[in-house]
Amino acid sequence: MRALRILLVVVAILGVLFVIADRVAVHFAENEAADQVRSSEGLAATPDVSIHGFPFLTQVASGELDDVEVGIKDYQAPTGDDGRTIRIDDIEAHMKGVTFSGDYSSATAKTATGTATIGYDELLKAAKSEPTRVTRGVTARVIGLSDGGNGKIRIQVDATVLGIHLPRPVSVLSSVTVQGDTVRVHADSLPDLGIELAENTVRSVTDFQQTIEQLPGNVRLDSVRAARDGLEISVRGSDVRLAG
Repeated sequence: MRALRILLVVVAILGVLFVIADRVAVHFAENEAADQVRSSEGLAATPDVSIHGFPFLTQVASGELDDVEVGIKDYQAPTGDDGRTIRIDDIEAHMKGVTFSGDYSSATAKTATGTATIGYDELLKAAKSEPTRVTRGVTARVIGLSDGGNGKIRIQVDATVLGIHLPRPVSVLSSVTVQGDTVRVHADSLPDLGIELAENTVRSVTDFQQTIEQLPGNVRLDSVRAARDGLEISVRGSDVRLAG
């Protein structure tokens, strides 16, 4: 019995040591991977990298990690418009089936899904925020974007009609969709400016689009909806390069 108790104590100690070693190893790997992602994507700040699944060491031995989560703040995405970028407040991505090199200098995920958030203040830069001539005697501009509920964007339009500045902005609800690498905003109905106008002239102000040419690892835009603080964009990809 004494020998059995000793054996059980030894096994328990070894188990604790294994767990400690496993957690130390995963912490080291997360830091190394985060540094590599920062360097590979040219990020201003180090991203958050979390490697899920236990034990980690057996995943390393197999050469493939089950689930890696990457969080990036304040990412500047190219728009393809004269070197301009758009700020993405937050990107969260789950990478599945991640293969990697021994020093974590390169890593590729079989699949990736996640979300990207763009604030309304940033999206407003793509709208007609300067007074735009709609027709003779009529100018209008978009002065604000907000959550309209049910996945819609509320657009605030300020207008001057026949020399009279409207006392308050006109609101319209707009749908937002993704087409390829472009987010499109389309008014569900036209604002009432108190004068009959051709639809295409009004839409030259209310409708706009924002191209997002490149996201980390070349994941792609999948779908989009308006939320309280901005656009929530679903992203996905396959054979996604995480680093290297």
